[in-house]
Amino acid sequence: MSRYTKDPQAKLDYSVDWGSWLQPSETITASTWTVPDGITQATPAPSFTTTEATIWLSGGTVGVYYAVVNHITTNQGREDDRTVHIHVAQR
Repeated sequence: MSRYTKDPQAKLDYSVDWGSWLQPSETITASTWTVPDGITQATPAPSFTTTEATIWLSGGTVGVYYAVVNHITTNQGREDDRTVHIHVAQR
């Protein structure tokens, strides 16, 4: 589980590194993100490599914690989720 503090004016990228969870020769073949109301999925669009998934976020309300969930599927048919916790605060 990853935790970050983000300024409400910032537009930043957040990643989940799945490398240590993946089996030898296993790769990510699909990645989706669930973003709660109140924080914005920004551009560029979410992306992924064979071992990592990335999303760009902007906005948010000061004092609020947001749980952004990454869901991946692998070439071996396994699926799992990881949650990135974003706390919005003036920096």
